[in-house]
Amino acid sequence: MIQSLLLYFLLGVLTDLENSTFAEGFVVEHPTLLNLGFEWSIRGDANRNASVTVQFRAVGDLQWREALPLVRMGGENVYRRRENLDYTVPDGFAGSILNVQPGTEYECRFQLTDPDGATGETTRTVRVRTRTEPQPFEAGRKLHVYPVDYTGPRQEPSFTSLLQAYYGSGLGDWSVVWERRAQPGDTILMHAGLYKSERLNYVDPMMTPFDGSMSLTSKGTVDKPITIKSAGDGEVVFDGAGNHRLFDVMASTHHIFDGITIRNTDVGIFAGQKEVLGAVGLTVKNCRFENIGFGVWTEYAGSSDFYIANNLFLGRDDRFRLVGWTGPLWASAGPYGSHLLTSYYAVKVYGPGHVIAHNAIAYFHDGIGISTYGTPPTDPEKQASSIDIYNNDMHMLNDDFVETDGAVHNVRVMNNRGVNAAHGGYSAQPAFGGPVYFIGNLLYHVPSVSAFKFSGKPAGLFVYHNTIIGEQGAEDPTSNVHFRNNLFLGRDTPGRGVMTWSNATEAFSSDYNGFRPNKGVETQYKWLSPKTGQRIYEPQAGDWKGFNTFAAFQQATRQETHGIEVDFDIFEKLSPPDPAKRHAVYHAMDLNFRLKAGSQAVDAGVVIPTVNDGYAGRAPDLGAIEIGKPAPTYGPSWLTWQPFYR
Repeated sequence: MIQSLLLYFLLGVLTDLENSTFAEGFVVEHPTLLNLGFEWSIRGDANRNASVTVQFRAVGDLQWREALPLVRMGGENVYRRRENLDYTVPDGFAGSILNVQPGTEYECRFQLTDPDGATGETTRTVRVRTRTEPQPFEAGRKLHVYPVDYTGPRQEPSFTSLLQAYYGSGLGDWSVVWERRAQPGDTILMHAGLYKSERLNYVDPMMTPFDGSMSLTSKGTVDKPITIKSAGDGEVVFDGAGNHRLFDVMASTHHIFDGITIRNTDVGIFAGQKEVLGAVGLTVKNCRFENIGFGVWTEYAGSSDFYIANNLFLGRDDRFRLVGWTGPLWASAGPYGSHLLTSYYAVKVYGPGHVIAHNAIAYFHDGIGISTYGTPPTDPEKQASSIDIYNNDMHMLNDDFVETDGAVHNVRVMNNRGVNAAHGGYSAQPAFGGPVYFIGNLLYHVPSVSAFKFSGKPAGLFVYHNTIIGEQGAEDPTSNVHFRNNLFLGRDTPGRGVMTWSNATEAFSSDYNGFRPNKGVETQYKWLSPKTGQRIYEPQAGDWKGFNTFAAFQQATRQETHGIEVDFDIFEKLSPPDPAKRHAVYHAMDLNFRLKAGSQAVDAGVVIPTVNDGYAGRAPDLGAIEIGKPAPTYGPSWLTWQPFYR
């Protein structure tokens, strides 16, 4: 009897130890201009009932504000067998304080609690300052560059090529003699004209090497960047003459490209190669990229704190029909189609702290992407975390608008507009724990299976306030995925329901969303959920549950208790794309995503701290645009004309 009681006692102690939480390392991620990210590793909490509340305030303010709680993660299995990817998310919490102000210091307070007990340093208070838009160092030297054929008056010191101003380069073999380098704080002012290398000319006056690629390796600083910008006297055009890479900056730190045109090259700005080298603090703003295969590209995990904003990226792909690349969908030749990859990404990054905002992008395979990468590095300084992708305008992509496919923690895809993508809209293929936030995005005319391409068993996805004109059909199981305040409106696509939920673990939720069923389709809502405690889930055909009415779905799953069905009359004036015309081209300026006053979707949402603060009515509206509030602005502020119109 005594032995039984002792065994029972010991089992209870062990259970308490497993269920209680031990607070470990706390990480403040790279701040961006508008958001802050945090990670907190733990041990224990086997029953996953620990939580972390978050409060914040600007330094000097008295009132604390509530933020989203940190996300509990750990144990989710992210895998794709054919590429040998098999990753288990470590135990911990992560999350963002969203929509703060640039250049502001914040005090942030975190409280970890667990009904089963919490030990260690369970309260954390940190101060973090958001970044500001990088600017040239006004007190630095001004170096003037004029085209080779320029004959007018010059401001001194003056040079006849960028490389001469940057390095002091000479002609021929002397192009690699770099005895007079640009210094931190220098601004190289490019005067109007065409800068086109003659790379096969031994004494090319642009002083470029045989491959025509300009390698920029100097080191600026945060306060004293090295700036290459238009002098303001007309368009500055760098023409790659069909070469592979125009600029290679992967050994540089804190460089700014501002107001220049890059064209006729495979890769406009190459900024990092995986496991080799990458750039830090690269800024590309107010630039125009045209006839390119790739805009800005880094795969290096140590690349950090890029600011890619207010640019126009125009690729080489078809402007007049949506092509796609998957064979059966597009009736192309061969099992995988015959689409040639003439333009890949406008922007693709890896590493922490990047901001990709207010760009206009068209005619690429993909618009914006995080490198798929694979198993993330253990060092937080080399993970794809704290990345912002917002207010971009995307048109005519042969695959996806935005890919978060290597995201680890605190990736925020917010307030983007995407019209015409062949394969998927917003992708997580996969995500390694999250959170990855998809907030306030628009999607129109994605004729493939799924508006959100959740694949590779991603974990930690939060889908809030999106307006989706299309179906959600991803069937690869996902972990820790949550939908709130979205609109999913079907296009009457034959044989396809409007919504699919595919869950790999018992951590999921969906509520306060609006759905428009497809006419003539029997199964509108599909549901997949595992057994309690399951972490690896390969669904079998009989595991899916299908529902032909919303009420049946609600009753069976206990999800969407506040969800509603809607139709296109909720909008002021919007109709769906024709599902029979999958190659058609639609234009954002012809589409009105505003809700009609008094419609079902108005005041039908739930309050989400820091996401929909300041809503206009009794409650937040569903979808991306709150009635009574200004619509988000998309693309560069300097564009006074419509770049994607017919």
